[in-house]
Order: sequence, then C-alpha cells, then structure tokens
Amino acid sequence: MNPYSVKLDAFEGPLDLLLHLINEAEVDIYDIPVAIITDQYLNYIQAMQELELDLASEYLVMAATLLAIKSKMLLPKQEEELFDDEWQMEEEDPREELIFRLVEYRKYKEVATELKEKEQERSLVHTRPPEDLEPYVSEEDRRDVAIQGVSLFDMLSAYQKLLKRKELKAPRMTTVKSQEYSIEDRMKEILIDLDRLEGFCCFDDLFPFREKAHIVVSFLAILELMKTKAIRCEQTTNFSDIMIHKT
Repeated sequence: MNPYSVKLDAFEGPLDLLLHLINEAEVDIYDIPVAIITDQYLNYIQAMQELELDLASEYLVMAATLLAIKSKMLLPKQEEELFDDEWQMEEEDPREELIFRLVEYRKYKEVATELKEKEQERSLVHTRPPEDLEPYVSEEDRRDVAIQGVSLFDMLSAYQKLLKRKELKAPRMTTVKSQEYSIEDRMKEILIDLDRLEGFCCFDDLFPFREKAHIVVSFLAILELMKTKAIRCEQTTNFSDIMIHKT
C-alpha cells in the first residue's frame, strides 16, 4: 500500500486531546494520573502514525513532555532538611506547569463554547426565514469544511475499538502474499455499499474483513469521503455507534 497523507482541521492541538482523555477517564484535572493518561495519549499518537495522518510536531512535543513527567513521577520522593528535622521542603510537583496550561486552555474553551451558544441564541431573534446560501458557497470553502457530526477523536476511538473487536495482534514473523488496496477503489466500494444499504449503515458494517491492511484503507477512505462531503457521520449519544450517511 502506497503512503497516504491527509491533514484534518478537526484537531485543536495536544491540549485538546489531553482534555478529551481526562474527561473520558473522569479524573480530577488537578490530580492527573500521568501514567494512565500518557499511555492513552501515546495510543492515539500511534494510531495516527499508523494511519499516516499528518501529525503536527506539537503533538510529539507533548508526548515527550508527558514521558518526562511520567519518569519524574516514578522517581522516589526526596526531601531536603531545612534548619532541623521538623522543617522539610516537598519537591515541586512535575505536573504543575501542565495542569496550569490545561486549566487555562479549558477556560478559553468554555468561554468559546458559551459565546457560540450566545451566537446561536441571538440567531433565533430574526423572524425572517433562513435562505439557502448553498449556491453562494465556493468550491474552496466546500473542500475546507472539517469533519461534520463527530470529531476525529471519536473516529480514532471507533477505529481502536474496531481493532480490538477484530482481535488483531502484532504480526508474527511469517511470509504472506502482499495484496494492494487502493483508497480510491475502496471509496467507490463504500458508496456502492451505502446505495445497497439504502444510504446509511453502521460504522462497523464497512469493515467486513479482518485483514489489517484492508481495515486501514477502509478507514482512510471513510475520512476522505467525509472530507469531500460525500458522506457524513453522526453519533446520537456519547459512546453510541457511529452511523454513516451518504449525502
């Protein structure tokens, strides 16, 4: 399979990914279990690299930062005596700077969400019915539209869960016959499958085979179809199945 690179605007940066992992784990942001969060973060990075997504350097910098913090957390606690045995200075928490950045980022993210809600409320004040502006949208704007309905984090989570359900393990040392899979051909097959399934299906239904190469190509084909707005993905509730709709 030839290398395929795709960059999606759904990423808001490594801090956004960390907040996603912290919220999903339901842990206190002021007492982050660095070992667990670091492992989950690296799993996401590995998945993105495996799919050959265009990974910004800031994600790799954050990965190195997390590994450094994790290493410091594993070191034995040291104390310095001041004046006598009763006065001791505790070592600085290596998570402190990261926690500060996360808290500040969350504040701005919450403010942005609140402003977006106010914008939506303000838009309801107008009594004039909305007009169809689709004819005025340029082709460049259409190509720049990010993934709709679900975030790239949700898609990566679905991909990781799919691999676990398929029980794919690391390949053993054996000789197998190489088989080429074309992303363009797989995109056409997916659209044909959606026509056969009355225009929509479950995310897992588009992965009938257990071969890892076929699964990776199918996932990249879905991302490309979403990017070109040939399909859209919807998720009614958190952790529910992702549904694929042909537009």
